[in-house]
Amino acid sequence: MTEIDLTLNITLLLLLAGAIAGFVDALAGGGGLISLPALLMTGLPPINAIATNKLQGSFGTLTSSLTVLKKNIVSLAEIKFMFFASLLGSSLGAFILLFIDVDALQFIIPLVLISIIIYFSFSPNLDKQKARTPKISRNHFRYLAVPFIGFYDGILGTGAGSFFATAGVALRAQTLVKATSVAKFLNLASNFAALVVFIFSGKVIWIFGSIMIIGQILGGYLGSLAIVNGGTKFIKPMILIMSSAMTLRYVYEMWY
Repeated sequence: MTEIDLTLNITLLLLLAGAIAGFVDALAGGGGLISLPALLMTGLPPINAIATNKLQGSFGTLTSSLTVLKKNIVSLAEIKFMFFASLLGSSLGAFILLFIDVDALQFIIPLVLISIIIYFSFSPNLDKQKARTPKISRNHFRYLAVPFIGFYDGILGTGAGSFFATAGVALRAQTLVKATSVAKFLNLASNFAALVVFIFSGKVIWIFGSIMIIGQILGGYLGSLAIVNGGTKFIKPMILIMSSAMTLRYVYEMWY
């Protein structure tokens, strides 16, 4: 049984992290870059932090997915197969996570963060990219790329929403708006699948997740306002800054 010490400082940290994560997710995904390290900062073991992150993340992606669906940017028919592919991949990843040495995640997470920093540092301006010729077929994307990213989301999850969106642009030549919208459903599937596994394994810390959900609501609302006012241009530097800061923190903890 994981010992829970809910102080005022931890409560404020979780509220703030949930709000920032909700804001980032509303813009372009990647809120896990903020929420997961925040949960680890509370002293939770990595497995409990990942499980609790799925709780608050599922709430945010559900809200975003319903919003996208109402705006008719995507249809249920075009995402239903990919939804279940992401669901399956994430379920497998979350199940495997229950049997591996979770201490290894302390080394994996910085590597993932560094890869994200490199990508966003050298990638073109995605919001100005136009549709191109797809690199892979629809079936290869559905049944290989999507479950692979879903597997990653189930076993770790940091930045999975951004990975789904980037894959849509780079592999299927989708516009950024389309790729980001589809990514919300795929991220919802991967979050939900992993969350179910973690709930039955007793790894979710409900009070921490509930506090972050409150922040997610506020952040998602502010993120929606930012989109209306052209705030998407800030998402790339935001991810770079947060990823760099978190990488430095992990390196510091490993050495000291």
